[in-house]
Amino acid sequence: MGLRELKKQRTFDAVSEIAIAMFLEQGFDRVSVNDVAAAAEISKPTLFRYFPSKEDLVLHRIADHSGEPARVVAARAAGESPVDALHKHFRARLDARDPVTGLNDVPEVLAFHDLVFSTPSLATRVHDYQVRDEESLAEALTPASADPLTARLAAAQILAVQRVLARENWRRLTAGESARALHPIAAEAADRAFAQLREGLSLH
Repeated sequence: MGLRELKKQRTFDAVSEIAIAMFLEQGFDRVSVNDVAAAAEISKPTLFRYFPSKEDLVLHRIADHSGEPARVVAARAAGESPVDALHKHFRARLDARDPVTGLNDVPEVLAFHDLVFSTPSLATRVHDYQVRDEESLAEALTPASADPLTARLAAAQILAVQRVLARENWRRLTAGESARALHPIAAEAADRAFAQLREGLSLH
């Protein structure tokens, strides 16, 4: 990264940090783009060169994971099934306390999660990311599937499993459990969930 790019990245990170701190303190809807620009000591047009919308000030952290499931499938080892690759990746993310798995009890991370999912415009944008992830994963699964519909159904089921696991982890952390204590429980739940994906539903 050259000096110019490094300076731009530092500005990007600084403006985002200022914005998120303001949103957490005052509420997303109570802080305007003008307020953020003033706090960051930049003009509103300059801010929009870095962040096309107010929501992007927050959601670039989530956008960093956009397309990740499809990339995991595409990069899997020879002979490894897509579900096995995604299972291994999810377990590794649990071990790393990646916020995307819900297993991160750093107070700032919990507050960020609450901000996103309690703000309608942010939650809507997250849903849009999820739809795109589902589409890209279905495309990556198509060569290993009987037909495109099967791939789309599989992608929807896999990502739904990951979302449910992450929400359960987050729910238990906000109820007072620690990430350290919850980790083995979360790992076992992930193993069961991915086993269910492999074996199919058994409902009576």
